[in-house]
Amino acid sequence: MKPNAMDHPRGGIVLVTGGGAGIGEAICRTLADRGWRVAVTDIDLAAAERVAGAIGGVGLQLDVTDRDSIAAAADAAEGALGPIDAWVSNAGVSTMARFIEITETDWDRNVDVNAKGSFLGGQEAARRFIARGAPGVIVNMASMAGKRGAAPFLAHYVASKFAVVGLTQAMAAELAPHGIRVNCVCPGYVATGMQARELQWEASLRDSTVEAVRELYLADTPLRRIETPEDVAGVVAFLVSPDAAFITGESIAVNGGAFMD
Repeated sequence: MKPNAMDHPRGGIVLVTGGGAGIGEAICRTLADRGWRVAVTDIDLAAAERVAGAIGGVGLQLDVTDRDSIAAAADAAEGALGPIDAWVSNAGVSTMARFIEITETDWDRNVDVNAKGSFLGGQEAARRFIARGAPGVIVNMASMAGKRGAAPFLAHYVASKFAVVGLTQAMAAELAPHGIRVNCVCPGYVATGMQARELQWEASLRDSTVEAVRELYLADTPLRRIETPEDVAGVVAFLVSPDAAFITGESIAVNGGAFMD
């Protein structure tokens, strides 16, 4: 019998990349609260172990740009918790610069972590699901900058996140016969350490202030507040749950209405 995404249990085993801080930490905490056993992975092992210790999960080091690192972390997660049912490719980076000043190093770093990381993680997860003949769920982290390119000083980041949206659609179509659902989430202006750095960068690039740039973000957001990591985590929790059993190939905007088309 072919695996059916409807057969996926409520809760289960989930691996989250970039789980040591920000949106990733909120995802790990939310999923643990909803009955999932969580492998918290991060390139920063101490951060992963801190979050895992708080939620009763397992903390592991994982470099999303390194296939061997991904496989080793997945093996360790399954050894500690059991077969993985869901995979959340959340790890991401950003830098800001005017288009003509973006370096190849910054381009490569953004594309490697954001796009290649989702590709390698998705491959690892899908191969494990298929080998077991079991349904599974993959959630990739994109961005509202993956749905509309007019994001100032972020051309390289935009390109990486557009790639995640397209990759998600391609994965979903190809993996559906195996009972594997693939979706991505597109957050807006989220209050994280990454955004704090971006506020500083953008203020400098605009010859403005952090407060003035934050007001621009609020003006872009009809709900008139900065998004929290928990706003994103709740949507990820929905997408890995049976309530989303007939949703695949979608890029879900979670941005308070920002960049509405």
